[in-house]
Amino acid sequence: MTSEILVNVTPMETRVALVENGAVQEVYIERSQTRGIVGNIYKGKVVRVLPGMQAAFVDIGLERAAFIHASDIDHDRTDHESHKPIQSLVREGQALVVQVIKDPIGTKGARLTTALSIPSRYLVFMPASNHIGVSQRIDGEEERDRLKKLVDHTKTLEEIEQGGFILRTAAEGVGEGEIRSDMNYLKRVFRVLQERMTENEPATMIYEDLPLFLRVARDMIRVDVEKIRIDSKETFVKVQDFVTKYTPEVVDLFEYYPGERPVFDLFAVEDEISRALSRKVELKSGGYLIIDQTEAMTTIDVNTGAFVGHRNLEETIFKTNLEAVSAICRQLRLRNLGGIIILDFIDMEDEEHRRQVHRMLEKHLERDHAKSKVTGVSELGLVEMTRKRTRESLEHVLTENCSVCQGKGRQKTAQTICYEVFREILREERAYNNDQYLVLASQSVVDRLLDEESSNVADLEEFIGKPIRFQVEPMYTQEQFDVILQ
Repeated sequence: MTSEILVNVTPMETRVALVENGAVQEVYIERSQTRGIVGNIYKGKVVRVLPGMQAAFVDIGLERAAFIHASDIDHDRTDHESHKPIQSLVREGQALVVQVIKDPIGTKGARLTTALSIPSRYLVFMPASNHIGVSQRIDGEEERDRLKKLVDHTKTLEEIEQGGFILRTAAEGVGEGEIRSDMNYLKRVFRVLQERMTENEPATMIYEDLPLFLRVARDMIRVDVEKIRIDSKETFVKVQDFVTKYTPEVVDLFEYYPGERPVFDLFAVEDEISRALSRKVELKSGGYLIIDQTEAMTTIDVNTGAFVGHRNLEETIFKTNLEAVSAICRQLRLRNLGGIIILDFIDMEDEEHRRQVHRMLEKHLERDHAKSKVTGVSELGLVEMTRKRTRESLEHVLTENCSVCQGKGRQKTAQTICYEVFREILREERAYNNDQYLVLASQSVVDRLLDEESSNVADLEEFIGKPIRFQVEPMYTQEQFDVILQ
């Protein structure tokens, strides 16, 4: 598998697309006015302790107070020990150094932890721990042991007594020089951080994670990445300076793209982003997915659609479900869907078919950078899964609730509104004594009142003994109307 990374930069935003085998798999968007804050470290101030929730609200200088749970403060316990109560860990008014682990999403504030971690190319430094860990994506036991010993040895050489390290996936195969360089960088960053912890006032940021175009160089380069194209000369120079200083071995991967065609047009990224905002995803076989995001969860429904197969119904269902697995895993990454996700596959009678679909799902999720947990396929064809969510989904970044339907995605029919108009006129007639009524409504509602509902209007006029006039208000939505007494 070969991968390319495309970086599109404008003064307003930076967009990054990860392309695998010619297909867009992931899209990242960072806008200048609303940069994500995951990874940022703040000197916060505890503003409220909630014993019932075992949590606290912390002011870190944002519009909404951030949230920290007792489990994200009490890191010294072992897994079978219970957490200390939140009241014994923090108190109102206390200064607390915290790191953001989840961006504010919807109406929820940012999620925090006191277990600080500072990433570099190969390592993650954890000031409050002495543990040395290795990324789960590095498989070989021999390589894992080598890396642990290498870090332990380098840590002694550099006289780093405080803090632990996690070796990132990119560290596979690297030598002592690269590890030592990373440790020195992290040491310098932490020294500055310690000074700011002491000097800064509460509710201020003391460490900001790198902007998106530099995080590409630090976090997204894997063995299969062949090229990283950047369409801004200024940004390309900044990235080259950063990479030359910290990760010179990957400097040749970066390329300035001066082409006349926008870089995102090379792999139809713009089209993919537009399609990722649609509920419906077409499958090559003729089947399709329906994806619905709600506050509580995301549901993905698999349908055979026009696919009728060539052998029998069970085989058709099985093939559609297998094709759907690949499409679902791609959509999870492309749309950055997180939290609880329910996959509704087409019912399969054959137990072996259910097992194969489950195995295929787990295999495809291995390439996903976000952690996920998956249950087996139930008899009803349902799979429950969770996918770690640290930032807003693509839909939430690029769209907002419709001002007309308020996010319902549906509106009342013109017929329904006509009957509401009739009820409102009867209500007004009982309360007031008027000579006539004027109804202001949308074009579709007035058209129906004068056509299909005209006999009902005549009956109503006869019943109340008053004339009713209608007037189109072009700015009214279909659900808006006014009954004016005259």
